[in-house]
Amino acid sequence: MSSSVSYTAHATAVGGRRGHVQSDDGAVKFDLSLPKSMGGEGRSGATNPEQLFASGYAACFGGALDFIARQEKVELKDASITADVTIAKQGDGFVLSTKLSGKLPGVDRATAERLMQKAHEFCPYSKATRGNMQVELAVL
Repeated sequence: MSSSVSYTAHATAVGGRRGHVQSDDGAVKFDLSLPKSMGGEGRSGATNPEQLFASGYAACFGGALDFIARQEKVELKDASITADVTIAKQGDGFVLSTKLSGKLPGVDRATAERLMQKAHEFCPYSKATRGNMQVELAVL
């Protein structure tokens, strides 16, 4: 399978979960904080890797959903995807899981479920996580 690079994102993290992350162009620039539920300080205004991953996955999946809907000639108005990314202790380490919830106003449930499933097959984040983490799809 050959591929051609369309885009490469560059970001650097310093200080791990209690540090700072920034993209090379400065568009992403966040302090990081360990959530209180994980024994951290949960600093106001700071984010964490799970929030960043959830944001990226929700946006990418939404783009995949839009693409699939256009292919199937289904009009999406004000569709939204929420990604709930959970980190859980497993053995000596941690694992991630995600629930992707789609709101597709004006689209019947069967069509919405079909579009969500097809988007899950198409989305680069879904492809990257397939077989590596649990991903649940839900239509709200």
